[in-house]
Amino acid sequence: MQKIVEMLTRRFYLMWVAGLMLSLAAPGLQAAGFSVTDTDGKTHSLAGYKGKWVLVNYWATWCPPCLAEIPDLIELHENKKNNLVVIGIAVDFRAAKQVTDFAESMKVSYPIVLGSPEVINQIAPVQGLPTTYLFNPEGKMVAQQVGPVTRESVESYIASKSVRGKK
Repeated sequence: MQKIVEMLTRRFYLMWVAGLMLSLAAPGLQAAGFSVTDTDGKTHSLAGYKGKWVLVNYWATWCPPCLAEIPDLIELHENKKNNLVVIGIAVDFRAAKQVTDFAESMKVSYPIVLGSPEVINQIAPVQGLPTTYLFNPEGKMVAQQVGPVTRESVESYIASKSVRGKK
C-alpha cells in the first residue's frame, strides 16, 4: 500500500511540476473559445453555453483530490438554479474505457472529455491536478484554481458575481 501511495505522490508531483512549467511558458493563456467532444460523441463549445457559467475541471482517475471533488461537481452540474455546466477533462489515462468505466462507477452526470494536447491547448494549461477554470456567462475566464473545489465555493463565487452584476 505504501508503494502505491509513494507512486501516486510522485506522479502527482511530476504532473504538478509539468503543469507549473507549462503555465510559466504560456503566461496569460486563456481560452478564446473551445469546442470539445465528450465520450458520448456530443460536442461542447464555450459559445454554445453562452448565458451559462461553464466550469472546466482537469482530473485523473488516480488523483485522490480529483476523486474527492467529483460529488460536488455532480451536484453543481445537476443543480439547475446555478445556471452552470460542468465539463470534466480526463488527463493522464491509458485507455478511453478506463475513463468511461471509472466515470460510470462514480455516477458522473456531467460530460467527460478525453484530454489531449489539442483539447488542453484550446482551454488552458493543466497546472496540477485537479485544475479548474470557471467561465462567466459571457464566455470570459474569470477564475481558476489548482486543487480541489467545493460546491459551496463555486456557488458562493457565482452568487458574489451575480450580486455585483445587478448593482
